[in-house]
Amino acid sequence: MAPVPAGNKLFLGTHGVGTQNYVCRASGAGVAYVLFTPQATLFSEDGGQVITHYFSPNLSTNPPDPNTDPKVVANGAIRVTWQHRDSSIIWAKLHQSGPDGNGAVTVDPRAVAWLLLDEVGVQEGPTGGDTLTKTTFVQRLNTTGGLAPSTGCSSLTDVGNQAFVPYTADYFFYQKAS
Repeated sequence: MAPVPAGNKLFLGTHGVGTQNYVCRASGAGVAYVLFTPQATLFSEDGGQVITHYFSPNLSTNPPDPNTDPKVVANGAIRVTWQHRDSSIIWAKLHQSGPDGNGAVTVDPRAVAWLLLDEVGVQEGPTGGDTLTKTTFVQRLNTTGGLAPSTGCSSLTDVGNQAFVPYTADYFFYQKAS
């Protein structure tokens, strides 16, 4: 995984607890679990809930990022999303770096990958909340769990099965250094 690019500094560290949510779908000649959303609560160092994490359409641009997935009905591209308790939102996508273009690395084969994500949109909350609007990058580190299960999705009769797999991770939010 690429490091956070120079010129950025950490402004918020959190610990997330939640689930990686999968659905069994047809895939090639068989079936496979596909991630349809994470759902996590992120806590600050003092233990207070600070952010909710999920997938949503990126509505920060006008027009919105186009949705390129014909299986999803949405007005914009579905992106990884964080919403602060002040209602500010950030959308991000996997960082593309180096010759392999990979912003992900598997550190523990029993856990979801560590990620570096680029901000692709921000939005102030309806009452002016702006904590996450300065975000440039998000890192997901120190993961446990969250991998798609190895059972429950082996034949066409399993299509539609869902699995909500517990996971934890640390999320770090960066902004431009002044």
